[in-house]
Parts: sequence; C-alpha cells; structure tokens
Amino acid sequence: MEIAAKSILKMGNPLLRETASLIEDPQSNEIRTLVDVMQVSMEAAGGVGLAAPQIGVPLRLIIFNVPGERLEKEDGVARSEIPQTILINPEIEYIGDDTALGWEGCLSVPGLRGLVPRHTHIRYRGLDLQGRLIERDAVGFHARVVQHEFDHLDGILYPERMDDLTNLVYESEIQAFTDDKCAPE
Repeated sequence: MEIAAKSILKMGNPLLRETASLIEDPQSNEIRTLVDVMQVSMEAAGGVGLAAPQIGVPLRLIIFNVPGERLEKEDGVARSEIPQTILINPEIEYIGDDTALGWEGCLSVPGLRGLVPRHTHIRYRGLDLQGRLIERDAVGFHARVVQHEFDHLDGILYPERMDDLTNLVYESEIQAFTDDKCAPE
C-alpha cells in the first residue's frame, strides 16, 4: 500500500496553536503509520524536520534528518549527517546560556525566513519506535532543528521566538536583505 503525503498546515490554522498530547504506546501500529505518513509528507515538502501537529495530529512526535552538506553550510564546519531520527515524547535540556541568531524557515510558514535566537548547545531525549531511549547532545544547526520542531509540540511557530520582526523576510529577498545589512555606512 502506497502512503500518501498529507498537506502541511499553515500559520493561522488553529491546530498549530495546540499543545500536543503525550503518546502512550510508542510501539503501536498507529504510531508506526503516523511516522510513515510524516516521512512521506516531509520529503514531499522538501523539509529537514516535521512535527506531527504540522499534519494535524496533536501528538508529541517529531522527525528530522539533516544532510552533512547542510550542516556544513549552516555551521561553517564539516559535520556528519544527522540520520533519520524519530523522537516520541521528546524533552530538551539547554546546556549553558549561549544563544545565537540563525535563519529559519518552516513548512508551516512558507516563503518566509527569520533570524531566530536559539540555544547553541542542547541535550535531547525521547523514545524511538521500539520504545528505546534516544539521548544526544546537539550543537549548531542540529540543535536549532530540534528546538524548532520541539516548539511545534507546544503550539509555537518560529516568528514568535524572534526578537526583531524587521528580520522576517521573504525568501526571495534574503540576498538583498543581507547585502543591505552588511553594506558599509
């Protein structure tokens, strides 16, 4: 049976504002099917991460994978690929107080990018589809992706994390925006 991608909910849909519920049985067939649907939906939309609420399912489940080239581009250093990761009932612990601004986009906020402050070092944990604990430290873009997807579980979209909405721009204008910001006075 072929799995069909679901549409990604867009900013303004009230389902994106809800707090997602804990998953009681991570090993259930329903959760396995949901993960399959999420993977197909994320790939169809061209994303690196997706939270269940983005396809209208208010459960605490995120998936992500980040190619090494994208990590190198975002962090400026060579990093290994972050493999496909499924996190059920995830938790985040911030390591230190260091934060950094970074450009973020979102499948639920198409066409826009914003400079968002995020912690630069986190530890996250959650369960996989077999109910086993996954626990990892993450830095840089890896940490940013996890924090971004985690926010969806609490009904938060990245523009709400921004300190300065003048740094919210259309993707088509980023080059002009960054050139203008970097121009000497």
